[in-house]
Amino acid sequence: MQASKPSNKNPKTGSIEDSEYIERLNRRDESAFKQLVNEHKNQVYNTCLGFLRNPHDAEDVAQEVFIQVFDSIGDFREDAALSTWIYRIAVTKSLELIRYRKRKKRSGFFKAIGSVFNEPDEQEDVSGYMHPGVKLENKERAATLFNEIEKLPERQRVAFTLQKVEGLSYQEVADVMDVSVPAVESLIHRGKENLKKQLYDYYQQNEMD
Repeated sequence: MQASKPSNKNPKTGSIEDSEYIERLNRRDESAFKQLVNEHKNQVYNTCLGFLRNPHDAEDVAQEVFIQVFDSIGDFREDAALSTWIYRIAVTKSLELIRYRKRKKRSGFFKAIGSVFNEPDEQEDVSGYMHPGVKLENKERAATLFNEIEKLPERQRVAFTLQKVEGLSYQEVADVMDVSVPAVESLIHRGKENLKKQLYDYYQQNEMD
């Protein structure tokens, strides 16, 4: 009886081995790229949405992520799972857009006081939006939570969003952020403490209003 052939599934991604992807992607194999997009598109979109809160922005940035994956696959080093590398790109691209928006607001303030802040696409109303990774009692609470998450220091926000919103393990978050698990635990703990204070202040202020 012939021995069964070892599975070529990657335990981290559940897909064909990353090395096979990389080899084919480096050859600009169109079918390999389509397969990669199909396997990771939900992961990338939800990650971008968790940071950007705007479905249209998330779609645009997700496309940029896959373009960068395709263009820079030669830079990938197999000391981590391909999915982890893709997560890093998704987080980086999302934060780049957030920083750009903040710079644009500051610049607009000095050019014309208040004009940029009144643009409808600068701050998306998320009262009608529900991220798939968040289950809250109502949309208003979801919007409030995401507004407060956005105010966290960047590294706390990244760690909190990846673990609490996207559902990554502490080890996976550590891999994406290239830090230790204790560092992730510390960031999330500080993030939760800051959120508790921010939400307390928010509800106290609203009750007074």
